[in-house]
Amino acid sequence: MKKETLTALAAQLATPSYIFDLDLFEQRAAMVRRYFGDKTGLCFSIKANPFLLGRLPDIFDKIEVCSPGELTVCEKTGVDTSKIIFSGVNKTEADVHRAAEDEVGTFTAESLLHVEMIDREAQSRGKVFPVLLRVTDIKGGSQFGMEEAQVLDIIRRRADYPGMDIVGLHYFTGTQKKKAKPILRELDYITALVARIQDELSFTVERIEYGTGLAVDYFDDNADALEEERLASISEGIRALSEKVALTVEMGRFFAAPCGYYLTKVIDTKTNYGINYAIVDGGMNQLKYDGQLQGMQIPKIIHLKKHGDSGEAQPWTLCGSLCTTADILSRNAMFDSLLPGDILVFCRTGAYSVTEGMAVFLSREMPVVSVYSEQNGLTVIREMLYSDVFNTPKL
Repeated sequence: MKKETLTALAAQLATPSYIFDLDLFEQRAAMVRRYFGDKTGLCFSIKANPFLLGRLPDIFDKIEVCSPGELTVCEKTGVDTSKIIFSGVNKTEADVHRAAEDEVGTFTAESLLHVEMIDREAQSRGKVFPVLLRVTDIKGGSQFGMEEAQVLDIIRRRADYPGMDIVGLHYFTGTQKKKAKPILRELDYITALVARIQDELSFTVERIEYGTGLAVDYFDDNADALEEERLASISEGIRALSEKVALTVEMGRFFAAPCGYYLTKVIDTKTNYGINYAIVDGGMNQLKYDGQLQGMQIPKIIHLKKHGDSGEAQPWTLCGSLCTTADILSRNAMFDSLLPGDILVFCRTGAYSVTEGMAVFLSREMPVVSVYSEQNGLTVIREMLYSDVFNTPKL
């Protein structure tokens, strides 16, 4: 987003606030589709940014939902529930029942308990639910999914679960993978596993939901080019698998991260023992970058000046409003004439940051959340939460 556009939008918003650029989000998804090909479906994992859900581009074939709260977001935004893949390591009977009521398109099963709950719920309705069995990480496993032997055993005993149609496998091992090699190795593993299941069990795996875990670069000036190179480096492997089985690639961070802007206002400035400090009205409770440690790494920050003054650039330590010395957003960020009233715009905050921080610590005001597109302009989708409560007089 251009600085002039951000300046105009900032004039319409209180701070702290988030702006999500819907045009940029759609362009990012279109770029992924170009590299992965038309045969590869795209799934948006809404945990990365549930605020984008109500304006999700049509290019997304599926939506991954991992909690009852995310299911509520889907209900309130009126999405096509047939696109939902109801996932998550912690499913209860009530969760499965509610997802069935919403007529979600697919369930995932991460344990034998999940298999049994989904099967019971389907049978109680006289229905058969499409199910993806999640396979755990081949490098030693985790709490997510099941080891290969158990997955094969469930497929072998599929007649025991008449309420389930095992349509395929779900495989995702983690995020922020910067190299192609581990992703290509996983694609080879999935390809071999699909063939083994066919040979040993005479069972055809129809679908694969695969999370690449492609990394996003938050602190590199060349981030866009690096990420596109990363995308290109695995595209051949993705396309090859999509020729063998109906493949859906699930990502959240990679789609959403570049489209976000976090606006926070400078409230106070001071110099203590030669270090310039700026106190802003946001903080670590609202802004979180993966890999950011005590503000030592500096993301791209756009300086919107309230005053026209300028001077020699100096290093600044940017601090939030919390009563802890840990509330540091950036150290040694270079600005000229940083003054109260100026607005700092932290870029690439479209994924996780808006929901991942310690939101309620110190009861500071929650940020305004808005979306922007060139066609429709700025739309505020969440105002500040505490203002009305704090300003309402007692009866």
